[in-house]
Amino acid sequence: MTDREFLTMEISTTVRSFREPASLRLLRAGHRALSAVARETAAARAERLFLTPPRPRRPAWEVELLARAEARPMRVGGRRIETWTWGTGPSVLLVHGWGGRGTQLGAFIAPLVAHGFSVVTFDAPGHGASPARLCSLQDFIRAVSAVAEDTGPLAGFIGHSLGAAAGVLALRGGLRAGAAVLLAPPANPEELAGKFANLCRISGPVRDSMKIRLAARHGVAWETLRLYEPAPQAPAPLLIFHDHRDLKVPARNARVLAAAWPGASLVLTRGLGHHKILRSPEVVSGAVSFLRQCRSQARRTPASAAQIA
Repeated sequence: MTDREFLTMEISTTVRSFREPASLRLLRAGHRALSAVARETAAARAERLFLTPPRPRRPAWEVELLARAEARPMRVGGRRIETWTWGTGPSVLLVHGWGGRGTQLGAFIAPLVAHGFSVVTFDAPGHGASPARLCSLQDFIRAVSAVAEDTGPLAGFIGHSLGAAAGVLALRGGLRAGAAVLLAPPANPEELAGKFANLCRISGPVRDSMKIRLAARHGVAWETLRLYEPAPQAPAPLLIFHDHRDLKVPARNARVLAAAWPGASLVLTRGLGHHKILRSPEVVSGAVSFLRQCRSQARRTPASAAQIA
């Protein structure tokens, strides 16, 4: 992959409204000029840009999918988010990634509903139909936890990219789910801030100031956001799908996360990249089968325990 191809790929998902190389050069020049005279101002500007997600238009098939859902807005931390539900039965929560929408995981909805699950999804703050401009990882985590609590006990969770990371951190924070499926998860969110700084040619001192500001906004140290820190026990059975050639979030992220999660299963795909993995029939059927299996095991466990006792 050439530098130009890499930059074109990154601009579309990381830097909002800067899709052409000329615009990126102007952005870098602006950061250099501002950094030279006002480091903290430059750090504040970089932080704001980092926290501003892109808002691509929702395609027609997603609009049609929403028309068949039960829509209900809710408030999380004083901010409104839009949520939707399909079907009846044990709930599965779908969580999109950075710059995405809940309906991006729409390929999972019909199979889950057909197998007796209800499906819940939402647009995170600053994403899709939810208002607000800025969004942080902590906003994602709060939204996941709030929607899950409002929905009731979760039979399962399916998260993509940053949404997968938010789900893992919510699970480690006490969220209960019968099983979790992660699609292309980043194992260390701090690396995303570093990649953004490198892309925009932000100087080391400004980058460090930006990361300090982001940590203060999260209210936690960066180290506590590492998904690969070993866990004494698994918060839920885990299945990870990640593509060998995912150029946005390399597959090494999935490997270290699977190694740190007791009993986790990892499936490495080929030719799906970072986004086609959301529409792969093999990934969808594998995820649904896994959730059904975990649900069946959960139903048998109390009876088995009673017989042993």
